Amino acid sequence: MSESDMSDESKNGNGTAANENATGDAALSIEERLLAAEAQAAEFKDKALRAMAEVENIRRRAQRERDDAVKYAATNIARDLLSTADNLRRALASVDESKISDEMTRNLLTGVAATERELLAAFEKNGIRRLDPKGERFDHNFHQAIFEVENTGKPSGTIIEVLQPGYVLHDRLLRPAMVGVAKDGPPSPLPDQEQGEKPQPGEHLDTIA
Repeated sequence: MSESDMSDESKNGNGTAANENATGDAALSIEERLLAAEAQAAEFKDKALRAMAEVENIRRRAQRERDDAVKYAATNIARDLLSTADNLRRALASVDESKISDEMTRNLLTGVAATERELLAAFEKNGIRRLDPKGERFDHNFHQAIFEVENTGKPSGTIIEVLQPGYVLHDRLLRPAMVGVAKDGPPSPLPDQEQGEKPQPGEHLDTIA
């Protein structure tokens, strides 16, 4: 074999090796780019999911705020009418119906009672409920103790007198009931010891600022 043939063969061998290396590098480069693209796609997907979740949270929060605005829209007018309800109740409590002799006074008292019933019915229709908790256990969520009385014969913490009824609007406290509470009597029974006890209306109440 001549030197020129050997030289050509050597060149061909080197060329083949170079081509194989180039092909391997190209394949490796494609694989790396593919992995990088997949990682980037995963990152974009994660960001998109986070953005969607944030948008959904904002939507839910806005919907909840709209619902609350509608649900508690009567707050201000309800507070303004509480004194009217109080005055109607005081007027009825100040008169002993059994001692009324003339028909005009009796009719007037009947009209006041009817007005109170209509007002309370309108309250109920709009989610406003009166709390008149005499005989119930004191609960700081919707009662305000004005005084305590000893030796009443009632369990300690029992409401023995309601000075002013309270009101709630749906699940929010409009005004606590002002009450007098028994002191130093036998302890009040726990809820699981009372037969057929209903849940107290003041549980988990929010207070309207």
